[in-house]
Amino acid sequence: MLWTRSIQWFVLSIAITGCAASNNPLRKEIKLLQKGIVKDDTSYVYALPYKAGKKYRVIQGYFSRMTHKERAALDFNLHRGDTITAARDGVVSRVKEDGRKGGLNKKYRSEGNNIVIQHADGSRAGYWHLQHQGALVNTGDSVKKGQPIGLAGKTGYAFVPHLHFLVWKFNNGQWQQIPTRFQTQKGVVYLRAWKKYKN
Repeated sequence: MLWTRSIQWFVLSIAITGCAASNNPLRKEIKLLQKGIVKDDTSYVYALPYKAGKKYRVIQGYFSRMTHKERAALDFNLHRGDTITAARDGVVSRVKEDGRKGGLNKKYRSEGNNIVIQHADGSRAGYWHLQHQGALVNTGDSVKKGQPIGLAGKTGYAFVPHLHFLVWKFNNGQWQQIPTRFQTQKGVVYLRAWKKYKN
């Protein structure tokens, strides 16, 4: 009941913020990829970042109206304490787990616990809003796709407990966020907001 109420407030907050969204050209490309108008069979296929058999909703998608206006990121509605798994093999390059506070106020940004994993092709994946002391890995650890790496929480700039996931790659002298394809129970897709996906 409390979770449903939190989601309702989240949706209301999005509606109140208006229709403005990013003008980033990547936003249009992502929409075409999601609709299957543009086909991509070359990018890496990521695993959903939670345990096999679990099903979660994407509560905020790429370049959405609230906190992702300039982010090619996804928010999954994991509950506090749910297990986060590595979406791809790699080496842990950063772990922060000392944050205790969270809320829909920018003053909490520095409290956001997170794990960053570097992949073989130089790209990185970030997993944000872990609970306090919620990391199950350490900097320098090698991890495998599907391996438990942390516990979901609500630290940092977060209205409800969830997992904020994004991938970025160094391109033309700068880090650029990139959309990612995922293996789901129904095939390989670019995820869309408000849909549920089973691992």
